[in-house]
Amino acid sequence: MPAICDLLPVLPGLPDGPRTYAAHPVWAGSATGEVQFAPMPKRQAVKLWHRLRDFDRYTHQPGRHGGAVGPAALAVAHALIFDFLHFATGRLDPGLDAIARKAGVCRRTVATAITRLRELRVLHWIRRCSTAADGTRRQETNAYAVLPDTGWRGYRPPPQPPAPHPETWAAPRMPTAIEAAVMERRQGGSPAAVINALASDPGDPLAAVLASLGRAMTARDSQ
Repeated sequence: MPAICDLLPVLPGLPDGPRTYAAHPVWAGSATGEVQFAPMPKRQAVKLWHRLRDFDRYTHQPGRHGGAVGPAALAVAHALIFDFLHFATGRLDPGLDAIARKAGVCRRTVATAITRLRELRVLHWIRRCSTAADGTRRQETNAYAVLPDTGWRGYRPPPQPPAPHPETWAAPRMPTAIEAAVMERRQGGSPAAVINALASDPGDPLAAVLASLGRAMTARDSQ
C-alpha cells in the first residue's frame, strides 16, 4: 500500500522524495567531550538541601501548594543530592527514569522539575552524546551540577544571628586567695576560714605571708 506522501503532489520548494531522519538523532548542542564534575562535600550538599527547603517555605503563599520551588522540584532535588550525587567526585548524571523512581514521580514531572530548578539557578545541566566508530551519535544522560545558593534566583540567605558579647564567651575568673579571704571576712567567716582562704594558693607569696601571720596571731590569742 503506497504511503500518503507518495500520493500527494510535490509542492514547490519542497523535496520531491520521502522525508528522511537521522538514524540516531540527538539534541542540538549536546557535548561530546568529557564533562568535568566538581566535588561537593556531603556537609555542603546537606546544607544546600536544607536551604532549598527553607527557600520553598518562606516563599509559600496562602492558598498555594508549595512555594517558589514546589513539592515536585523539591522531591527531584532530594533524589539528585541524596541518591545520585557522588560527593567525592561530584559526578551526577542519572537518567530521567532513574530520577523518577527515586523521587516517586513520573518522567514528565521530572522534566518539568529540573527545568524549574534551572530557572531558579539551583541546578545546571549539560546535554551529552557519544559518537560510535561508524560516526553515528547517541544521546547520553545529562550531566548535572547543584549550584551554590549565592546565585539562586529570588533566594535570600538566612539572617546571621548577632555575635555574642565578648563577656559571654569569657570563663568566669576565680578570685585570688586574698580576694577569697576578703569575701570570707565580709561574710562573717571565722579567722580560721579566712586563713584557709589565704593558704588556698601556695603560689601567691603575699597570701602565704598573710596566712602565716594569721596563724601566729591566732596562736597568740589562744594562749
